Amino acid sequence: MIKRQVISRLGMVVLASSPLFFGVAQAADKTGQQVVQEVCANCHVSGKDGAPIIGDVGAWTKHSKNGLIKLTENAIAGIGKMPAHGGQANLTDLEMSRAVAYMVSAGKAKDPNKPYASPSRVTGEQLVAERCTVCHESGKEGAPRIDDFAAWKPRLQKGVENLVQSAIKGHKAMPSRAGMANLSDTDLRNAVTYLIVQSATYKPKS
Repeated sequence: MIKRQVISRLGMVVLASSPLFFGVAQAADKTGQQVVQEVCANCHVSGKDGAPIIGDVGAWTKHSKNGLIKLTENAIAGIGKMPAHGGQANLTDLEMSRAVAYMVSAGKAKDPNKPYASPSRVTGEQLVAERCTVCHESGKEGAPRIDDFAAWKPRLQKGVENLVQSAIKGHKAMPSRAGMANLSDTDLRNAVTYLIVQSATYKPKS
């Protein structure tokens, strides 16, 4: 019964932190123009490495023929010589979507309030096993251990989404997106959720 209550409470926190409840952008999110000026302009102004030039309607029409969702997925994961998240892992999927909207429309489109895409390529369990346990299993560099819910409790005071943002942006010794720029916000949200649930329901091996 206790375990069910713990999972139920966590479920409410996780649900409230899901993308469905975040239709309005957080204050820290950059505009499409800001992202383009700070990151994308390095290639998309000159056409470096074949990047479509901002303002070239024909080039952008060709690149967006499969829709803004696919274009955003490519921007998030990286394609060809374009690095994942434009080489800036701390940019959110929403910020990447805004940059796409800005470039495709030559600055005429309004910034979207939701990401065009946030593809999931790995489960939370897989990501935790393959990457997160490097620190969260032993508590390396002060990371809360996966078997220590007491260490997670104070970090949950501001909600699961706050932890997800820390995973995206990086926090102290933890690099942005766990050092894997091609991970989407959804991938990280799934991993954080998995870590918390496993921590809350952890039972020592007999």
